[in-house]
Amino acid sequence: LKVSVFTPLGNKFLFDKLVSAKPQSPKLPNRQSRLSSFVEVTADGLTSETKKTGKRSGNLELQWNEDLTLNVTPQSRLDLKLWSCHTLRKELLGSATIDLLETLRTHDGKMENVQLSLVLQTENKGSVVAGGELNVCLDGMVVDLGSLPNGSAAADSESCLHTTHTNRGEANKTEMNRDVQASLFSLTSVCFPPPIDKVEVMSNGMESSCGARQTPPPPSSPSGRSPAASSSGSPSPGQEAQATAAPAEPSPNATSNTEQSATSTAEPNTDSLPTGERLWWFAYCSSGCVFVCLCSWEQRVLPHGRVYYVDHNTKTTTWERPLPAGWEKRVDQRGRFYYVDHNTRTTTWQRPTAESVRNYQQWQSQRSQLQGAMHQFSQRFLYQPSGAPVENDPLGALPPGWEKRQDNGRVYFVNHNTRTTQWDDPRTQGMIKEHPLPPGWEMKYTAEGVRYFVDHNSRTTTFKDPRPGFESRQGGSPGAYDRSFRWKYHQFRFLCHSNALPSHVKISVSRQTLFEDSFQQIMNVKPYDLRRRLYIIMRGEEGLDYGGIAREWFFLLSHEVLNPMYCLFEYAGKNNYCLQINPASSINPDHLTYFRFIGRFIAMALYHGKFIDTGFTLPFYKRMLDKKPTLKDLESIDPEFYNSIMWVKENNLAECGVELYFAQDMEILGKVSTHQLKDDGENELVTEENKEEYISLLTDWRFTRGVEEQTKAFLDGFNEVVPLEWLRYFDEKELELMLCGMQEIDLADWQKNTIYRHYTKNSKQIHWFWQVVKEMDNEKRIRLLQFVTGTCRLPVGGFQELIGSNGPQKFCIDKVGKETWLPRSHTCFNRLDLPPYKSLEQLREKLLFAIEETEGFGQE
Repeated sequence: LKVSVFTPLGNKFLFDKLVSAKPQSPKLPNRQSRLSSFVEVTADGLTSETKKTGKRSGNLELQWNEDLTLNVTPQSRLDLKLWSCHTLRKELLGSATIDLLETLRTHDGKMENVQLSLVLQTENKGSVVAGGELNVCLDGMVVDLGSLPNGSAAADSESCLHTTHTNRGEANKTEMNRDVQASLFSLTSVCFPPPIDKVEVMSNGMESSCGARQTPPPPSSPSGRSPAASSSGSPSPGQEAQATAAPAEPSPNATSNTEQSATSTAEPNTDSLPTGERLWWFAYCSSGCVFVCLCSWEQRVLPHGRVYYVDHNTKTTTWERPLPAGWEKRVDQRGRFYYVDHNTRTTTWQRPTAESVRNYQQWQSQRSQLQGAMHQFSQRFLYQPSGAPVENDPLGALPPGWEKRQDNGRVYFVNHNTRTTQWDDPRTQGMIKEHPLPPGWEMKYTAEGVRYFVDHNSRTTTFKDPRPGFESRQGGSPGAYDRSFRWKYHQFRFLCHSNALPSHVKISVSRQTLFEDSFQQIMNVKPYDLRRRLYIIMRGEEGLDYGGIAREWFFLLSHEVLNPMYCLFEYAGKNNYCLQINPASSINPDHLTYFRFIGRFIAMALYHGKFIDTGFTLPFYKRMLDKKPTLKDLESIDPEFYNSIMWVKENNLAECGVELYFAQDMEILGKVSTHQLKDDGENELVTEENKEEYISLLTDWRFTRGVEEQTKAFLDGFNEVVPLEWLRYFDEKELELMLCGMQEIDLADWQKNTIYRHYTKNSKQIHWFWQVVKEMDNEKRIRLLQFVTGTCRLPVGGFQELIGSNGPQKFCIDKVGKETWLPRSHTCFNRLDLPPYKSLEQLREKLLFAIEETEGFGQE
């Protein structure tokens, strides 16, 4: 056992070697059985200074020859316990105690290969019996006894509940010893009482020094008697303390200069003290020790050296040291103990001690001082906050509400809008040049700037890029990314899933006021809350939303908000029913708020993987992707304007006698306004030299004329739910396909990816069903698809990738009901309940009536 010792005059080291043990405990019925045991050594009762040996097996004698290391003082006491190991529990075979100070005095302050044979003691049927023998060896510790203070203080460093041994008969030897003694008492004045010859109890309950030696009178027990000091036959913990013998009542002249008997207990006369200020009282035992306890607690020692505590209020005893002031021990519903600190209103599983509370208070004080110093230091040098953009950062400033932090050398980003954190930089997240890594991966750079990847799942590193579709060539140049639509779509779904929020958001609407109800509720919800799982409630209907009602809500609401009758959008042309922003939408004073709402709604459709009824023009999708529309895109939305520009491009304006200027007129609601394509454009003539510039400016103006504010409001609302950077994987056609799905229905694919319950492929009702579907036109097939799934659009993968309540779920036909029933659908599960009809005509009539006449949701 290697023990490092801290004394007032320097550090000493004690080497204690645990040699062997011969257990003789009565708890060992079979002496021939092999024991598996270990020894536990504790210094001053501290759990932090508890060491254990390895397990050893033997019959009569156990051998260890192990060294352990502990931090102690010359006044420390070592508790050694021998434990036997069982499969389910461990059992105490015996315990012994080493008083380092007594051992040092016995060997004149020197421990040089000191062999100690300790008698192990154990309890058997309420009495203490010998439990064997434990051999240890102490070596290498040398202490100058004259350097220690007058007397000894067996101070327990765990809490203020400790025992101090005072040698009142020995005078101070040197002036240095007096200084050491004074410094020790000054340092521990919070927990230790002053020397007995310098104690005086004032009327206000405080202590002061005086020259006269006083011995306080003993305390009065709850029954009017004084509690006895430590004596043989003390009750074990859990029993009442009334069994202790009470000494005779002290005389009133207890404050005389003559010393009382060491076997009596004493307490200052505190009758004049106000309630709550009787914090300390002292008791003297036969060994001359002083017990310092809180309120009515008393510390006692059994004959074999084990310490226990007496509570004179409840007249009970316990092995455990009392809790610090303001702490309480409680039991939770599972029978586990926890501790409540009423001072700070916190709880903990760890049992508090006076030392741990004191250390925590010191740590808090040092922490507050350090924070104050750092704040002054940062104010002095004007350090910018961690979230502020660095001037030389090529990516620029972070989005609003974002902050960049670094912990343990790893950079992460905090989104204060959603109160979430992530590893990916939001400025590059979703860009094609910066593909997201798989879960658990991180990209780092060496000191030379070489990129490598860390797999936190397997705790390995590699130079190979783990992202799908990427392979590093032998020369180190990157290979080509797989940019198929399916791969891009899965990357987008990964971003949505990794940024999802828990719980759900409820949206309650009525079919009659669907637009206004949805507008009010979506705009009243925080944007990031729209990332939570949607739970749509159709008022007046009993349906439960497991995905099907949400799909129908997106379909119906998109049909409403994109309706040209509201003057927010218009058709792109006479034969083009794609939608674009109506420049005359400003006639509605709240049109910008409505466009912000529509932006949020479209972002919700993409984020939750739902389809809308009608799509936008390709130039509008390009604007969402921050791409510049081309002259060819103009042909799809305004053929006449496109032909005019092509004529200007292909002909010589001077020869044709046409005068054009860098200005263009625009009429909105009968009001004509002139737009300058460039500064002072109305005075600059278009020539063959600047004709290309004129065509480029005119094309850009045509795509944005009168809709700049509306487009900005739409994109702002969209960006609040889904960052636009996430869409940079896609081109405009892929974005349209992801938002609107496929409209064409492949009947063969439909039949191939349909499953049956209580029917088979050869059932006559199934043959009749597909025969009716073949007879339908595309419009009725779409109505049937919407009736069963809640939407009239198909995913990119067709019927194979239909989405249900918990992911992909194929089209299902189930045999339910009687022949008089109508077909029913479960849109959350893509299931059609088809009753067993008796004829083809009956099935056709019932099915067409169901898909054309029914509306709303019910609950079985």
